[in-house]
Amino acid sequence: MQEPFKSHIQDNFPELKNKHFLVACSGGIDSAVLVHLCKTIGLEFSLAHCNFKLRGAESDADEAFVVSLASELKIPVYHTSFDTKEYMKAHKVSLQIAARELRYDWFAELQAKHQIATLVTAHHADDNVETFLINLSRGTGIDGLTGIPERTATIARPLLRFSREQILDYAHRFDISWREDKSNQETKYVRNKIRHKIVPHLKELHPSFLNNFLQSQQYLAETANLLDHHIQELRTALFKEDGAGFMVSIAALKKQKALKSLVYHLFKPFGFTDASAILDLLSAMSGKELHSVSHRLLKDRDDLYLKAVQPSSKDIFEIEDPCNSVREPLSITIEEVSAITTTGTDTLYVDKDHLKFPLTVRKYKTGDYFYPFGMKGVKKLSKYFKDEKYSQFQKEQQWLLCSEDAIVWVIGKRADNRFKVSKKTHTILKFSLA
Repeated sequence: MQEPFKSHIQDNFPELKNKHFLVACSGGIDSAVLVHLCKTIGLEFSLAHCNFKLRGAESDADEAFVVSLASELKIPVYHTSFDTKEYMKAHKVSLQIAARELRYDWFAELQAKHQIATLVTAHHADDNVETFLINLSRGTGIDGLTGIPERTATIARPLLRFSREQILDYAHRFDISWREDKSNQETKYVRNKIRHKIVPHLKELHPSFLNNFLQSQQYLAETANLLDHHIQELRTALFKEDGAGFMVSIAALKKQKALKSLVYHLFKPFGFTDASAILDLLSAMSGKELHSVSHRLLKDRDDLYLKAVQPSSKDIFEIEDPCNSVREPLSITIEEVSAITTTGTDTLYVDKDHLKFPLTVRKYKTGDYFYPFGMKGVKKLSKYFKDEKYSQFQKEQQWLLCSEDAIVWVIGKRADNRFKVSKKTHTILKFSLA
């Protein structure tokens, strides 16, 4: 059973051969097998383990197991702990979402700090089935049905084509030790309920269910690619350049099929995601317009006009500097993006829906506090400055990006957890410090 795993990783993940990467290791069977495989192949990697402090001594034992495993294999290990329940309360999210956000934020921080390009996780085919059914039950478009991607710009999932049963067989065959998380057996969580009560029946209905599912999901992914190609062709045909923007004939637009879905996909890259509002605009009086953070969409007689807005306009930022203390220009650009592609202190990604416009760029005020990205809980900004060894001049020169009274970004230094991108994010805003 070793060769299918080993050859798949070697043949399909060349990016892991020559560069040090990070393996997310919970200590469970999936990640234990993944670590064993990577070590057997001779790849260079570190382990990263999160202790969510949810199961008392059991959580601590998982952490100790991963640290011991790293020592045994003579590989670096990073481990941290979180107050997950406090995070849940502060961000008003479920336990699963809190744990996911905490670990992926920390992984991203590790990658940025140690210049590690790729995070490797142990997701497998059964995880993909469960994610598909969760998305299906909640209602989703085709993107939500294409499943967990095998790779993104920063994440690789080399076990995604293998079943839980194959992984278990591998672990027994090579006498691999792992930690069993008893909470995985509980059915009060949606994913576990699907895992233990629904998927077994589907597999019972058809012996080759999992293989058939993976094939169907591949078809969906290919269909999504075809849709993207078709939308791009239509956008090229319908969007006519007009000065600094585009003009779109309403008559030509109305001739297209599946109009509501079409306008959503056509205008989504420009920040317009309310298809009903766009349809209403088609029959509105001249002069009516819609606004996104980055664009204006104007109805003028028989056409729509799409224009980019100046990112540094007063609609986006207000500079609050009563002491006129700016001695150097502050330049921040903002754009809507589909995914997080880069990391670094000069770049910030946030959930647009959590912001209140216009945003304010200002200096420190007594009593300021924020929820530092990658850390637990709240922290006074004065304490942050002290811990970071700011001089008095540095404190006076530090700019803050704020949404109403809440600090979004200690600009160029640290983001606030409350505005970060999560699984529920519909629109991602990228701020870049020039």
